[in-house]
Amino acid sequence: MSTGAPMARYAAARRMGDFVFMSGVVAVDPATRRAVARYEDLPEEAQAALRTLGYQTGQMSVDVFEAPIVAQSWFVLARIRDLAIAHGGSMAQVVKLVQYFRRLPDYAHFNRVRGLFYPDEPPVSTVVEVNRFLPGDEALVEVEATMYLPRE
Repeated sequence: MSTGAPMARYAAARRMGDFVFMSGVVAVDPATRRAVARYEDLPEEAQAALRTLGYQTGQMSVDVFEAPIVAQSWFVLARIRDLAIAHGGSMAQVVKLVQYFRRLPDYAHFNRVRGLFYPDEPPVSTVVEVNRFLPGDEALVEVEATMYLPRE
């Protein structure tokens, strides 16, 4: 699965001086144009990493509630990582995240997943609860990012 390009007419990222500003990313699979909702929507390496955090338990009564936000969190952060790499950087240089949630309690799951992408030091962040996102009610999180990438 590819985390893909924007599905609307806007720049996914734009460099301005030493900064790269990334548009808000939601977890929509570009191949299906549907929101990621299950662990199985992610690549195996993502599923394996999430299992190290205690997710994807195999228990339907647990996974059915956690999978949508956990899978979307991984997908969004992987897309930001891909954008950082495409602009010559890495997640270590993505220094600010603005995280929008449909349900603020979902931040706890997102925060755990974010640790996979920031094992040493988390970025500066802002957390906001919002009413809804495009493409629809199945999107639970959107994240915009700023990367500091000094020119040499």
